Amino acid sequence: MLFPTILSLSQALLMVELCSDLTIGAILEGKFVAVAVELPTWFSSLTISLESDVDLDKSRLMMADKTSLPMICAREGSPPLPDTYNTSFTGLVLDPILNWSLAIEDLQFSEKCYPMQKNILIKLTNEQISPGVWYFGLFNGIGSSRTQSKMINRGSGYSFSGNVSVEGCLSSSFSGQFCNKTVDHLSCINQKSIQGTITCTNDGERSCIYQNKSKLYSLELLGITEEITISATNVTFNQTQLLNDSNNDSNIILMCYARHGSISSPSTHDYSGNITNSPLIIRSPKVGRWYITITSLNTSNEIMGGMNVCYSLEWKLLRCPMDKAGLNCTWERYTLQTIMRKNPSLPFESYYLPTSDKVSSNSANFLLEPHLSNLSLGQSQHFAWTYFVVDIPSGASGGSIHIRLNSDEKINYEIYASFGGLPSDDKWDYFYANSTRNSNGSMFFKLYDSDEKAISFYIVYVRGGTWSFGVKHLTPVNATQSQSHTIMSISIERCPRRCSSHGTCQNIVDMSGLSLYSYCWCDRTHGGFDCSVEIVSHQGHIWQSVSLVASNAAFVFPAYWALRQKAFAEWVIYTSSGISSGLYHACDVGTWCALSFRVLQFMDFWLSFMAVVSTFVYLTDIDEGSKRTIHAVVAILTALMAENGPTRSSNIVLVIAIGATGLLIGFFIEVLMHFRRFSFSVELLLNMLHRWQTIKEWCHNLLKTILKRFRWCFVVAGFVAVAVAAISWSLESTDSYWFWHSMWHVSIYTSSFLFIFSKVNGAANRELPNANYELTRQDSLSRSQHQPQNGRVS
Repeated sequence: MLFPTILSLSQALLMVELCSDLTIGAILEGKFVAVAVELPTWFSSLTISLESDVDLDKSRLMMADKTSLPMICAREGSPPLPDTYNTSFTGLVLDPILNWSLAIEDLQFSEKCYPMQKNILIKLTNEQISPGVWYFGLFNGIGSSRTQSKMINRGSGYSFSGNVSVEGCLSSSFSGQFCNKTVDHLSCINQKSIQGTITCTNDGERSCIYQNKSKLYSLELLGITEEITISATNVTFNQTQLLNDSNNDSNIILMCYARHGSISSPSTHDYSGNITNSPLIIRSPKVGRWYITITSLNTSNEIMGGMNVCYSLEWKLLRCPMDKAGLNCTWERYTLQTIMRKNPSLPFESYYLPTSDKVSSNSANFLLEPHLSNLSLGQSQHFAWTYFVVDIPSGASGGSIHIRLNSDEKINYEIYASFGGLPSDDKWDYFYANSTRNSNGSMFFKLYDSDEKAISFYIVYVRGGTWSFGVKHLTPVNATQSQSHTIMSISIERCPRRCSSHGTCQNIVDMSGLSLYSYCWCDRTHGGFDCSVEIVSHQGHIWQSVSLVASNAAFVFPAYWALRQKAFAEWVIYTSSGISSGLYHACDVGTWCALSFRVLQFMDFWLSFMAVVSTFVYLTDIDEGSKRTIHAVVAILTALMAENGPTRSSNIVLVIAIGATGLLIGFFIEVLMHFRRFSFSVELLLNMLHRWQTIKEWCHNLLKTILKRFRWCFVVAGFVAVAVAAISWSLESTDSYWFWHSMWHVSIYTSSFLFIFSKVNGAANRELPNANYELTRQDSLSRSQHQPQNGRVS
């Protein structure tokens, strides 16, 4: 599925500004990097600046291949996962980020991804997003084909660097992007509780709005609440600015804007209403901080100018007992207890059961019907709700919630899930009504078995905190008389469906060490975030395995010719390279591993590099001592390359460069060895420098020797085979790896055979030294006639 890296940035409570540089390096194909930024309640703005080497043509984004498109995604509470929903690219916004910044409206839905750009500046304030942990994931393509196997994937990689800056206010009484807004914290100083309804006021204190300004409040909800009611009483103009007609108080309109998590405003809010005459009602509010903004308007819906409005703010909280829910507190609510699974290899796995004598803790399932509510909401509504509340620890947020229902009859239940509050018909995060009406279009909702008698779905990478699951059902009076038995199960699993039995569940810990995230490592024939997508059929996998292993038999050709020419070092290298490559690919495709995968991969690449360089060195005509020296140096260099990033395409260029260097060094040593056989005097050397005819003849003999040393038709064929190998290497992808890499095996071994076969061994290779030697000898004899012999001159 994914091969993630989680980076966590957290802030100390007294820190005013945090700047953290991110120099991550490369994002290889099939991987993603998620940057986790923890925003405290006092933060004012978040700035993320990213620079990358991604160079996308904005005019061609619509036609781009989505599976290889680099992108950036955002999510609150847990890492984004854009390839969970396999049937479409849900949440992918192909338009580039406008003005280099993320749009406010898009971030509110959290399930959005944007194409990665060369330069991105994301600046968000507490008026746009809520505090908490935000994840920004950088993906290099999405899709199930990324997880085919350990096979080498040489898709494009991108590097990036960036800076994360968080600014905050010095006091919790101030907020806003520039910390210029005063926040009044509402608390129940004067509290009255009547039958579950808690009424709170500001202890008789009146608030005033001065000259077109607004008043900002914050209200902290610490537990599940059925309803919040906000109203204003004693609304009047300031006494110093009373109008002549006292009845003009009826022209005052106080608009209330409420929002969960971040500052509310007339343009951005969750709820709004005129609280002058009727209260603002918020049903099933989420747990956490609510921001309430009060603004005064006149009957023309214009902001009042030059007038002060005073009022008394009152709010009511409707809370039911711990085991009840609903506006009349008539529905059942169960706080489920956590039971950990005893599996040390899969930490934070647990299941949840009601704390009652109706269930047994020995089983992860419980019978649903005995826990259902009996009373409907009213005479015209013949249904009821039953709520199950679970607490997910923050360390388990990298797992998935699994919901299952199994019945002996047709299931007539609807399931709704909500984070931080009780779900309802019009407020939920995920839901399942039937096979056609559900949240299957969400990135983080995965529906599996669904029929009339069974339901199974996952909420992937669930956020840590309080989750509520509401079961909407008919009341027993209006339900069918059949006594159905429905088994329900709510559990936390590290990987959905245990990776569909086609992979293993892997765990990583983020850099803070506080959260554990899981992902599936799929086998060779499956992919997807849960390994449920079959990429290669069983028969196709057999053909690919045979092709990758059997294609290494091409090593026989260069090995045989090296053995025939008694080049024993080259024979050992070619043979070892072919055998190690076959063993490596046999392990890679899952047939048999003679050694560990890492050792086999190292041996394959190292010996392959050695085989290429040895072919170059073989073309020279130097003594065995010089060859052994070159081989020793090359072995050290290629071993370092095979150990550090063996699959990089740049290694091919480096190996060819090393081989060409070895060839030139061999030729240089060969020429030096030939010159050492000659006896040159200073006079002869000076004489040769002035005799152009002799130099031309020497160059002619050198060229003639080189031409006779090789069978040039085989040299040309060898370069053609090298070109085929280079093309095969460049065309390798996840889907076609098996074919093009098999072609690589055949072409690279064939090119080695053609090159070593092109070398001619015999007297022709020694023509150059013999010719030069004869020329020097004749010249010496001609001068010796003038030399004194035994004191006499001839």
